[in-house]
Amino acid sequence: MNRLWVRLTFGFIAVTLIVVVAIGWLADSSANNEFQDYLLRQEQIAQTGLIDDLAVLYQRNSNWNGVSELIAAYNAPMGRGRGAGTGMMGRNRPPILFADANGNVIYDERNQRVGAPLSTDERNLAQTIKVNNNVVGYLILGQTGRGMMLAPTEQAFLDQLRLTLLLAGIAAVVLGIILGLLVSRTVAKPLSNLAHAARRFAARDWNTRVPVQGADEIAEVAREFNTMADEIQRAEILRRNLMADIAHELRTPLTVLQGNLSAMLDGVYPLERAEIATLYDETRLLNRLVDDLRELALAEAGQLQLNLQATDVAAIIESTAASFAVAAEMQGVRLSIDAKHLPRANADPDRLAQVLRNLISNALRHTLNDGVVTVAGQSEQNKICVSVTDTGEGIAPADLAHVFDRFYRGDKSRARASGGTGLGLAIAKTQIEAMGGQIGVTSEPGRGARFWFTLPRSVG
Repeated sequence: MNRLWVRLTFGFIAVTLIVVVAIGWLADSSANNEFQDYLLRQEQIAQTGLIDDLAVLYQRNSNWNGVSELIAAYNAPMGRGRGAGTGMMGRNRPPILFADANGNVIYDERNQRVGAPLSTDERNLAQTIKVNNNVVGYLILGQTGRGMMLAPTEQAFLDQLRLTLLLAGIAAVVLGIILGLLVSRTVAKPLSNLAHAARRFAARDWNTRVPVQGADEIAEVAREFNTMADEIQRAEILRRNLMADIAHELRTPLTVLQGNLSAMLDGVYPLERAEIATLYDETRLLNRLVDDLRELALAEAGQLQLNLQATDVAAIIESTAASFAVAAEMQGVRLSIDAKHLPRANADPDRLAQVLRNLISNALRHTLNDGVVTVAGQSEQNKICVSVTDTGEGIAPADLAHVFDRFYRGDKSRARASGGTGLGLAIAKTQIEAMGGQIGVTSEPGRGARFWFTLPRSVG
């Protein structure tokens, strides 16, 4: 199985086993070192002549008075070898024991077994002190190495220590398995939930989301998935709305064409130039709608062809506004221009003029008699800001966030003849952003609206 939780569990087990083996190896090495210390000390004792001196002491005194001082005198130079000192190795070196002819300990380097008898095994391992071929004493190292005979209490302690280490190793393995399962499932379950949610989302269950939980990295993945799902759901809603809007926008002129042509065929309408001109206007509207859709699609796909160059923004503002002078005068609206001494912008002149025409026509459409439409431009650091302000009815707060959406009309009852295709502001937004600028709107109901956009200044 190649599941993450299985691999993590086996990883925890492997780490636990490695730790247990490492501890066992260290313990074995320590016992081996102690055994080497034991052999070294026995060799030192054999080389010092201590056994002969003990025999001489007993011959002279007929007892073991002064044996402690004699052994201590020999023990001092031996203690300077490997394992000497007061550190851990010095404390763990094999101690010297000396017992009388009856096997009772009369000297213990560590003062732990004085008065206690030697075991049979200890007597067999001890070096005997003989006088006239009679055994009068036993010299032995209190062994602590692996496989060596120990005192009962020391052997019991060592056995208990080994059992404790064994139980600790087993407990560590079991704990590693449990922790491995817990941690692996904790890590893998959010990822499994994420994969399940992704499958449901791919099956077009757009409301699918995942709970944000787990470690920071996993929670961040869940948050990003939910954000992505929100954006995809929003895009899907916009796509559906777009298809519905396109169908609606195409249906009206096609219905007009079909109805009028049917009436002409049935003789209801006469086949005259005026009727044909009406049908022609509807075909022009259809063509305009298709052109707008194509331009919007190219802009959103990043394939809109631009001719960026150093552009005289003031000249384009004046020429574009001048083309609306007659329409403004017939409507009773004063058209004001404030765009002198502007630096050049890095822009496409034709696209810039198209955006201005769209904004000025919208301003005139929503400005009543005796109103004012102002087209202004000003330089702001490394950019140029152009604005079109009107004194019309303004835009409701609920509509401000949607004025640049495709097919959006604040006045739902507005006819196509007065309201256009509903794509003008969406196209203006994509064109300005394609030229490296920004576009926005501010408005108060009853006090007009101000549409603005920025363009980067030309560096040439």
